[in-house]
Parts: sequence; structure tokens; C-alpha cells
Amino acid sequence: MRMKKSMLLTICLVFMLVLAACSSNSTTNTPANGGNTSTNEPAVTESADPVEEEEEEVVEGNPNATPEMDFDLGGRTIKVVSWWDMTIPEDNPDNIQRKANLDALMEKHNFNIEYIAIDYGEYQTKVVASLMAGEPIGDIVRLGKTYTVPTLVKQDLLWPLDDYVKNDNAFNQKVTKELYTYEGKGYGFTDDKANHTTGVFYNRTLMNQLGLKPLQEYVNEDNWNWESFIQVAKEANKDTNNDGKLDTWGLANRGLLEQALYSNNAALTLGNNQNLEDPKTLEALNFVSRLATEQVSRPTEGGDWTEPSQFFRQGNTLMYVGAMYEVSGIKTDMADYDIGFVPLPKGPSATEYHSGEALFQALTIPKTVENPEQLMYIWEKINDIESMYDYPSQASFESNFDNEDDINNAIQAQAGLLVLDHNTFPSLPYWDFEAELTSGTSVSTVVESYKAPFQAAIDEIYGQ
Repeated sequence: MRMKKSMLLTICLVFMLVLAACSSNSTTNTPANGGNTSTNEPAVTESADPVEEEEEEVVEGNPNATPEMDFDLGGRTIKVVSWWDMTIPEDNPDNIQRKANLDALMEKHNFNIEYIAIDYGEYQTKVVASLMAGEPIGDIVRLGKTYTVPTLVKQDLLWPLDDYVKNDNAFNQKVTKELYTYEGKGYGFTDDKANHTTGVFYNRTLMNQLGLKPLQEYVNEDNWNWESFIQVAKEANKDTNNDGKLDTWGLANRGLLEQALYSNNAALTLGNNQNLEDPKTLEALNFVSRLATEQVSRPTEGGDWTEPSQFFRQGNTLMYVGAMYEVSGIKTDMADYDIGFVPLPKGPSATEYHSGEALFQALTIPKTVENPEQLMYIWEKINDIESMYDYPSQASFESNFDNEDDINNAIQAQAGLLVLDHNTFPSLPYWDFEAELTSGTSVSTVVESYKAPFQAAIDEIYGQ
């Protein structure tokens, strides 16, 4: 390249010298060089150095990536424990990159890796017992937040990981910095950026048959909130054959307490205190009470917890509040219907759409495991890839939805993940609380009755 530039510059100089010479011999009174008649001056007075002109392109890496580390694990086997087999499947370009990274890391740092899957039903008992005994069952262990924070971290059984989880291309920053924390430190991590997604599945075919305003229009107008949600549900409660009985319904679910909390950025507990009198929580409780007292939902027929999804699958109920992992089964069972998705409607104190999870989990490193920085470095370098996907869950969303609005709604819902912590407290009477709320008991009465039992359950765990 430099040689080509030098040759080109030489040719240009020769050409301009010839041009200047020709101009000096011209019969025109005004010289071509603007008045300078001296033929001793060079035609080009400023010559750029071709070496200085050549600027190599600087490719900047991720400033948050951990610098290369050099260590030898001496053939050690790193054990990764979960309630499913976390072996990297080579089923898409991203995972192929991850597997190649792992193979290279194993060779460079002299280690092996073993993925251990333990049945979910016995998982908590086995894993917690191993931690308490000081003999953890693995080096990297998946733990549910409900039995980890604060119980296990208060006993100094896990490493805080904030210092190692800085590469946003390899780690889900929200997990460590916001969702799996205790006293300002993060104890959980994950490379999975596809957050748990909840929202409202709806029967677009039924919506059109009933002549209802499209649900997407409420979203587009930024008017998808609790009021419009109740309005839509009531409009779909119809007696279409005039026999005096409802035969289509607007909402399959009856108990929506957790979803009401998510969608209003509220919670029943906050750290080591009950949170029932917080204004945002009271708004959520009043919404749940209203669903019951105004008989918005389809009445139960005595079924179990799967009854709402079964109602929806019958094709005569407009909306079902559920989780994204259900979408494939719903679409399979309702192949004759056009199924849409919108986020949970916003509560009055929310400024964005939210998803939620009350049984959150993430990976952790037991305190008895040495050199956590090396394990976190390995995990980071495995997952520091150039993804083929534009956003988390793209493959799932695009395979389950062919409507661009549904996909965008799912993306919005996923981004607003919140985690509720009331399941951290085994003695907290959550189901009794919800049952009274949905039976018509006033919110003020329910709150007053349950403040003390909630706080007592929290104190059991926090040791107050």
C-alpha cells in the first residue's frame, strides 16, 4: 500500500511539473500559477509523507473484558451443578462458538469440565447440605434465590462476584447487580441474557369474531393498563347465543396477585420488612380485589392450577396470563386460532412494562472453592462471543410468533424483569392472604390482618 502511494505521488509530481512548464510557455498573459512566473518554484510546495498518511485502523475491544490470564489448573475437573444438564449443545452458531472457546480454554489452562444434573425434587436438600458441610457438590452451583439470599450468604458460604462480572457481552449484568444481591453485593451470575418472560396471550381469532378493538391498539396508544385490561375482559364476557348464559369470557385467570405486583413495580416484602402498606402494593392489592368483586374472570369449575390454561385452550376465552415457556404448547393445542401476545398491562405506578419471577435462580461459587477469579474468567471467555442474534430470545420469539407486534411486545416484557422475594420466607401465609383477597374481603382488612404474620415470617429468616 505504501509503495503504491509513493508511485502515485511521483506520477502526480511529474504531471504537475509538466503542466507548470507548459503553462509558462503559454501565450496567455496570466500565468497558470496565479501570477508566479518563476519556473524555478516547484509546482507542489507541500508534499505529504506517505508513511505519515497511512493510519492503521484501530479495532477497540470490549473495555469491560477481563485481560488475558495465564494459569494452569493441573488437570483439575471443574464441576458445574444444576437441575438440568448444562453441557453446551452445538445446535446453533452461538453454541458452536462457545464449545470451541471451551475446548481452547481446557487445553490452554489444563482442566476438564463435568456437568452434573440433579433431580429438581431433591436438588435443594442435597446441594444445601453439601454447602453446610463445607463439601460443596460442585465448583459452580445453581441455587434458587429464595433459599440462598439471605440464608446462605449470611453464613458466608458463597463468594461475592461483582468484581468478576463486568463483561456485559458475557454476563447478564442485571442478575448480579440487581436481582441476586444481598447488602449491596452480588452472589449470582449467568451468561443467559434471555430473561424469564410473562405476559398476556390472547386469542386474536376470537377478538375479531367478537368485534373487539384490537389489543395491539391499546399498546400502540400507550393505553394498555389495568383499566383497559378490565374493560376488554368485561367486553368479551358475552352470551353470544342468547340463552341467558355467558359462553365467551374475557379472562381465564382468577388469581393474579403476583402479576399485579410485577406490573406495578410493587412487592409484598422488601428486604427484612413486610411491604403491605406501600402505596404501590396497595394499588396492586386493590386491582386483584377488583377483579374478584367485579367478577371479571371466568368462574372456576373446580379445576386445579392448570384450569386457566385449559380454559384458554378451549378457544372461548380471550386472554390468558402466562409465561413464555408455555407458548409452544398453546400454539400446538390451538393450531386453528391466531394467538397474539401483549405485555402485562401497566399499573398506575409503572412507567414501563414488566415481567416477573418469584422463584429466581442463578449460578454461584461456594466459598470453599479456591480461586473463584479463575472460574469466572473461564466462564467469561466461554461466553464472550459475537452472537448471530440481534436480541435475547430471538430464535424462540421468531419461531413462535409470525406477527412483528407480538415479537416486539415480548421483547419489551422481557426487558422489564422483576424478582419478588416473598417465597424466601417459608412461614409467610401467601396463599391464605391471596384467598382472602380474592374472596371479597376488603383490602384494608386483609392488610391489617396479615402485617404481623408477614413480619414474623420474615424475622424467622433474618434472625431479628
